[in-house]
Amino acid sequence: MQAHIFLNPLIIGDTSLTSKKLETASCLPRIRVVSDSQIALGPGKVDLLEEIERSGSISKAARELGLSYRRAWTLVDTMNKSFKSYLVEGSAGGGKGGGSHLTPLGKKTTKTYRAMEKKAENAIQPDWKLIKRSLK
Repeated sequence: MQAHIFLNPLIIGDTSLTSKKLETASCLPRIRVVSDSQIALGPGKVDLLEEIERSGSISKAARELGLSYRRAWTLVDTMNKSFKSYLVEGSAGGGKGGGSHLTPLGKKTTKTYRAMEKKAENAIQPDWKLIKRSLK
């Protein structure tokens, strides 16, 4: 198994492309962890993990993020199959219905990914300042 990490800076000049309040132009790192030709982890998957942790449900997380349940479940399945142990576990429905939660590895992976993003953002700032000065 080979694993790679890709860092793709995303330069944004239109604030409508993201829900975060941004300057007129910003450069955001987009890290993707690739394992066996699958994207095991990336910004959208980490957003999904965080929403599952908040809501306690894949379906609620999917609705909040504007995803179909099937798409969210497929993303969770890819993540769970890419790691040595599951990042998300679920419980079967019942009187109160089922639910999902992050495992300790899921919580640790989410926190570590966000730390990687912050480090990458800090690392590219000097180069970004040079590019930003050349933008209209």
